[in-house]
Amino acid sequence: MATYQSDDDAWSALGDPTRRTIVTTLAERPRSVRELADELPVSRPAVSQHLKVLKDAGLVDETAAGTRRIYRLNPAGVAALRDRLDRFWDRALSGFQDAAERDRPAAPDEHEEQG
Repeated sequence: MATYQSDDDAWSALGDPTRRTIVTTLAERPRSVRELADELPVSRPAVSQHLKVLKDAGLVDETAAGTRRIYRLNPAGVAALRDRLDRFWDRALSGFQDAAERDRPAAPDEHEEQG
């Protein structure tokens, strides 16, 4: 089983629309190169090259099934990518909350007379 290499490898791998489509397709169920190529407007050799990039990034695993290779998403790689996205999102929300609280007008003092 391939291990997750680095966050940048995975994000770079997903920068290509064909690779994103492959990941989306493999999320439904494992497939062979032929099955993927039948669903994509690219050749089998091109699909194989895209799968190599995804495998090197730790997002895809392969297993032998006779003479075919079956590709599936690597749960550890996808989880690591999700963790990275969650950390990014949490920091962004925290920064937004800090900015909103900093820019909020001060509440009037309850002891001051309204006038």
